[in-house]
Amino acid sequence: MHFVLTINQRDSRDVGDLVPDLIRTLRHLPAAVPFQRTVGDEAQGVLTDAATAVDAALTAVRERRWHVGIGVGELAVPLPADIRDARGFGLVYSRRAVERAQRSGDRIPLAVEGPDAELAGEAEAVLRLLGLIVAARTGAEWKVLDLMTPGARGQQKFVAQELGITAQAVSKAVVRSHWTEEWATRPAAARLLGLVYGPASLPPAALPYGV
Repeated sequence: MHFVLTINQRDSRDVGDLVPDLIRTLRHLPAAVPFQRTVGDEAQGVLTDAATAVDAALTAVRERRWHVGIGVGELAVPLPADIRDARGFGLVYSRRAVERAQRSGDRIPLAVEGPDAELAGEAEAVLRLLGLIVAARTGAEWKVLDLMTPGARGQQKFVAQELGITAQAVSKAVVRSHWTEEWATRPAAARLLGLVYGPASLPPAALPYGV
């Protein structure tokens, strides 16, 4: 099973080409095919882990400048180094998802497509709720959160020292940003995303792209 993310820039005419910045931001994630530019203001990558796919999607949502499409499905193996040489249903679903995200006009333009449409819709709903949390954060909150490690104890004092602020200010930023709630919900989003593939997947009805 593969998770294909197609991420398309929303406002390139206004702010210029941000695809290289996006690729640099995502390059730390373990990927079967690393994120790379495909055409124009778009990047694609292939992941094999649902939690990593959630991480990549929310990283893009954070910037509030991207349409995000997640396609769940198999790709032909061995996977190529260049995403443009990949083939398979995962690419079809990813293309459908990003095109739907582009048309939606939603505040969080993120869509999920896969063999099980019902579970894809549920995964999409949870990811969009998480996206609302992530996209609403301020720059000051991100200064705190970028130094935090999920699950680690006693770190707020360290973060406060690093930033030269009080531990109380760090605590308030964590509470305001719903950081704890986000990380508690991520596993549920990843589980739903993984279930989209289904026990017995069927190919898409039409195969206009990447097969």
